[in-house]
Amino acid sequence: MTLAFTICSINYLAQARTLGDSLKQTNPDWQYVIGLVDKLDGANLPAELIPPYPMLEVDQIEIEDFAGMCDRYDITELNTAVKPFYIDYFFRNHPEATQVIYFDPDIIIFQPLTRLSQHLTEYNMVLTPHICSPVNDWLNPNEMHHLNTGIFNLGFIGLQKTTESQRFVNWWKQRLVYECRIDLCEGLFVDQHWVNFAPIYHEGVWIEKHPGYNAAYWNLHERFFSEEQGVWRVNGEVDLQFFHYSGYGPYKPQDVSKYQNRFTFENRPDIAPLFDLYRQRLLNNRNDVYRTYPCVYIKPPKILYYQQIRKALKSPLNKLISTLENH
Repeated sequence: MTLAFTICSINYLAQARTLGDSLKQTNPDWQYVIGLVDKLDGANLPAELIPPYPMLEVDQIEIEDFAGMCDRYDITELNTAVKPFYIDYFFRNHPEATQVIYFDPDIIIFQPLTRLSQHLTEYNMVLTPHICSPVNDWLNPNEMHHLNTGIFNLGFIGLQKTTESQRFVNWWKQRLVYECRIDLCEGLFVDQHWVNFAPIYHEGVWIEKHPGYNAAYWNLHERFFSEEQGVWRVNGEVDLQFFHYSGYGPYKPQDVSKYQNRFTFENRPDIAPLFDLYRQRLLNNRNDVYRTYPCVYIKPPKILYYQQIRKALKSPLNKLISTLENH
């Protein structure tokens, strides 16, 4: 059995529901779980806002130092740091799940993922690189950005339940307890850089370069889209498997992503219908309501401010400046 999951807080449940709806339509035999980095008992969601999918709250998956992680991390870091802990939980508590697959909530699945399922019978894990061909300008993101944020995009990872995968997950958990930070001066960008080591440390790692997998703003320079009889195609050659709408907001529908400045819907009209589709699905899934719910694990502003100052002071550049100013 294949178990697919995502991780989010209540304010992102519209995205998680949209992902779940697409999985239900395309891969109905898969089990889908929402890992919730939040608490439902204090939110008092009305019945119509309860997703029709199982939700597993993060404080139920037995993370030994979860309180410490909440103190160390902001909400983005925390949501990514718990990823291998969820995988480990599913490995331990769902023996029927021979394949465990993570998707970021801002993804739509467009096809039955039969190629992925096949690879997860042959390999221990499947990863997707951000890009598969050179970027020929210096707009954002370029190759230097990917050096800073990681070769692989961890908005997706698939694992077969094997001894080798368990070894990887155990190692990844250890690293993310303290080092799932956004700290580019220290070579860290949440959970992503650590997985650069996966193909080196472990056997049976498939690097998926199929252009229909994890299409997103960072690889639009190499992927063009068309719709043929209701099926989305990439480069006129293969079916689009899943699209990752990272950085897109339905209330700024003119922007492809807040993280890039290379493409617009004017110079890439081929992607406009894909984003119109996503925007409508988010609105149908009550994004306007969910986004008003604060996450219980978000630090109060004053605490968060001092936490950010403390992180900034760890920067080698700031340490050097401080040393020079004091002498």
